[in-house]
Amino acid sequence: MIYKVLYQSDKVRDPRRETTETLYIEAASAVDARAKVEANTPYNIELVQELSGNFLDYEKQEPTFKLTEFPAK
Repeated sequence: MIYKVLYQSDKVRDPRRETTETLYIEAASAVDARAKVEANTPYNIELVQELSGNFLDYEKQEPTFKLTEFPAK
């Protein structure tokens, strides 16, 4: 499955909607996606959302759509 992860790039500052960023990741579940991001980044994760069907097709049309890959551990 592909997941959309909304995050803040810094855990120290208070989250603000204006600074929310997005990455896309392939994982077995939402829990797995969150674990991968937490293990490989200093990000403050706000939301992990599964994308499928029309939602995935819509996101793929965005110019910023790119799957993030982390090194295998």
